[in-house]
Amino acid sequence: MTYRISAEEKATLGKVAVLMGGTSAERSVSLDSGNAVLTALLEAGVDAFAIDVGHNGAEQLTQATFDRAFIALHGRGGEDGTLQGLLELLNKPYTGSGVMASALGMDKWRTKLVWDACQVATPKAFVLEPSSDWSSIMQTLGGLAMVKPAREGSSIGMRKVHSSEELADSYAFASQHDDLVIAEQYIEGKEFTVAILGEQALPAIQLKTTHDFYDFDAKYKANDTQYLLPSELPDYAETELQKMSLKAFKLVGCHGWGRVDAMQDREGNFWLLEVNTSPGMTDHSLVPMAAKAAGLTMPALVVKILQQTV
Repeated sequence: MTYRISAEEKATLGKVAVLMGGTSAERSVSLDSGNAVLTALLEAGVDAFAIDVGHNGAEQLTQATFDRAFIALHGRGGEDGTLQGLLELLNKPYTGSGVMASALGMDKWRTKLVWDACQVATPKAFVLEPSSDWSSIMQTLGGLAMVKPAREGSSIGMRKVHSSEELADSYAFASQHDDLVIAEQYIEGKEFTVAILGEQALPAIQLKTTHDFYDFDAKYKANDTQYLLPSELPDYAETELQKMSLKAFKLVGCHGWGRVDAMQDREGNFWLLEVNTSPGMTDHSLVPMAAKAAGLTMPALVVKILQQTV
C-alpha cells in the first residue's frame, strides 16, 4: 500500500525545500541523497522542491519561498552547522541536529573528546602534525591505525596504515582534505552501524567488505559489499549497541535523526567511531535499510524525519 500523508498534514508541513548538492567533497553523494529524498516526499504527497545549494547558498535560501527544509547535504557547509545557522537566522525549521551538535558531530576529534569524557568507549587517537613522532604514535596505537581527516565524511582521505612510514605518508595525503588529521587505533573485528530516528535506535547493520576497510568505493560503488540485517549479533549484544549508540548520539547534542558507526573487537567489546548528523539516503545507504527493517518505507521515513521539524 502506498504511503500518503493527509491533506491536513500536507498543510502543516507546507512547502518543503530539499537542500542538496553543496560544495563539499561529498557533492555527488548529496545529489543522489537529495533526489532520493525528493522523490520519496513527492510520492508521499508532500509539496517539495529541490535547491542545489551552491557557493551563493545564503542568497539562494534568502530568495527562495519555503516553510521548512529537509537537509540532504553531506560534509562541510551543509552538515557542520553552517547551513543550520543560516536557517536559524531565516527562522526556517529544518531536519536533523542543530548548530552546535552539527558542528561537533562533523569533527571526529572533538566528538571523541566528548565520548572519552563521558566514559563512552572510542578508540584511542592522536592529532597528527608535521613534527609528530610517527614511530611512537604507531607503537602506542598497537602498530595498526586509521588516518582520517577529522572533518570529512564518506571515508574521503582515509587510509589504513601499518608502519610509521605509511603514517607519515597518509598524514600528508589526509592533509589535502583537512588541516586537522587524526590517527586512530584500528579495531580488528566486525563493523556495525546504528541508525537513530527520534528517540529510537533502529536495527543494527553489520557491514562486510572485500576492501581493506569500508571506504568510499565500498560505500557507494561496489556491488559486493554485504549488509547483514539482521546483524547476526545476539539479542543482548544488539540491545547493548543500540543503547550505547543512542547515548552517544545524545551526548553530542544530536536530535531528529542520524547514524552512529561502531566496531566490535574480537573480545566482543563495542567501540564507537563517529556520529553522522546528515547520513546518506541513496540506494546504497544504511538509514533507509534499517528503517525498512523496522517497517518504514522510504516515503514514510522521510516524512517521519520531516515531522520532527514541526
